[in-house]
Amino acid sequence: MPKYEHVFVARQDATPQAVETLTEELKGILEANGGTLTGQESWGLRTLTYRIKKNRKGHYVLLNIDAPAKAVQEMERIQKINEDILRYMTVKVEAFEEGPSAMMKSRDRDDRRREFGDRDGGFGGGFGGGDRPRREDRPRREDRAEGGAA
Repeated sequence: MPKYEHVFVARQDATPQAVETLTEELKGILEANGGTLTGQESWGLRTLTYRIKKNRKGHYVLLNIDAPAKAVQEMERIQKINEDILRYMTVKVEAFEEGPSAMMKSRDRDDRRREFGDRDGGFGGGFGGGDRPRREDRPRREDRAEGGAA
């Protein structure tokens, strides 16, 4: 049977339990049509790049599916109807990745960065070179010489 990686994004106000229930429903649809769900990963609540149906965030879930095309089409049809699902994408693959997906690996890297206190991304205090005086070192606005166009 063909193998597919399927990612869907659920609304931000859906609870994690509701997203889990939704995943179980999709699993039931696949099994009813002769397919199997071989793996799943919940990527959690993540910020969207742009608003989708007035949502700024969404619950991301990755499903590894081993099913015939008709089962995947039926699952996508149900997702199109469901109001809790903002977006979905299915990609046919030759084989599933071993171990965690790239998204889970990047989350581990971000956790390590926070653990070691590297919050500025290695730039050493921000951009701009540091030659600009700090706010408390500058004269107050009313103390500045009045001249020039405002």
